[in-house]
Amino acid sequence: MGRALEILLVDDDAVDRMAICRALSRADLAVQVTEVNNAQEAIDCLNSAAYDCVFLDYRLPEQDGLSLIRQWRSEGVTIPLVVLTGQGDEQIAVDLMKAGASDYLIKTRVSPDRLALLLRNALRVYEAEQREALALAQLQQTNMLLTRQNQELEDQRRYIEDQNLKLIEAYRVKSEFLATMSHELRTPLNAILGFSQILDSQSKGPLTSHQAEMVRRIFTNGKNLLSLVNDILDLSKLEAQRLTLIPSAVDLHRLVEATLSDLRSLADGKTLTLERDLNLSDPVVINDEHRLRQVLTNLVSNAIKFTDRGQVSVRVTDDGASHISLVVEDTGIGIAREQLPHIFEAFRQVDQTIRRQRPGTGLGLAIVHSLVTVMGGTIAVNSLPGQGATFTVTLPRQIAALPAAETLGVEVR
Repeated sequence: MGRALEILLVDDDAVDRMAICRALSRADLAVQVTEVNNAQEAIDCLNSAAYDCVFLDYRLPEQDGLSLIRQWRSEGVTIPLVVLTGQGDEQIAVDLMKAGASDYLIKTRVSPDRLALLLRNALRVYEAEQREALALAQLQQTNMLLTRQNQELEDQRRYIEDQNLKLIEAYRVKSEFLATMSHELRTPLNAILGFSQILDSQSKGPLTSHQAEMVRRIFTNGKNLLSLVNDILDLSKLEAQRLTLIPSAVDLHRLVEATLSDLRSLADGKTLTLERDLNLSDPVVINDEHRLRQVLTNLVSNAIKFTDRGQVSVRVTDDGASHISLVVEDTGIGIAREQLPHIFEAFRQVDQTIRRQRPGTGLGLAIVHSLVTVMGGTIAVNSLPGQGATFTVTLPRQIAALPAAETLGVEVR
């Protein structure tokens, strides 16, 4: 059995209080009634104890029930307030409800059933209001939490944005520095190469065989260093978007033949077969011949470097009416799946260890990717360890004169 309902009965008429108490005792409710006969006692009771409901006489000696209801509601009293009135005036009922009364009851109509129904309804409404108030409070708390979290996310977004801007600026400064330094390094390197060629020609006097060998080593290493400097300069220009293409009519079949001829000595040194399959309906494309040759040279030389036996093949085909495909395939060591997303990153190689067996700076594929991007094309790689690698470059037959501003993605299959 549940606890008894605590009822505060406020009425200055003892007979009326007795009638209400008798009716409540006969109702099918467990109630505990506290009786007071004036407004001040009622206020004191509410301040000192908890009640489930208040039955309040409309007319009290010091203060009428209407003003007392307004006072309690303004002070935050939320329990049901039921007004007992001796009149059935509708205007009074309207005023009571506007002031915050839960319900009203005409004293002449008091009965156990009516009181029980009225009390149950008032408590039901009160409980619903409490649930609504609790839900609203929880919603407000959630909204405050979401607002705070949104503010924290916004602060984090701004911080990340600020850091990105700083990184972009640092990246730009780095690229400009590399471009400037690479350019400055070429001048003394060209002088070294020129003087070593003069010495090698022995036009200024004979050299011993040992001296001639040293001069040739100087020249060979100077060329290698100049090639590295040129790669860094090209990459820096691409990163800084300072590289300009110079389109012209290029016979792609002839360009492939010439490039493979230049690289044949590298393949012969490893007893590799260089194959070609040239199937363009029209071999003439509009592109920057020097940069297109650079793309092909880097791809083929990279394939030769990572292939110890077998072959390297180049295939050129039409890819629709407006594009061509350039495919370089090898039978080399292949690339692990986890390495595929990183192979076009600058200074990245499959073997990152200090004692790696294959030389190189890791700039070749990064330059290829950047050049292909600038040309408005795409590059894709398909490879498995021990099964070789296939690089597929798709290019438009006619490129724009200026580099594209947007960055294109790399497709890894």
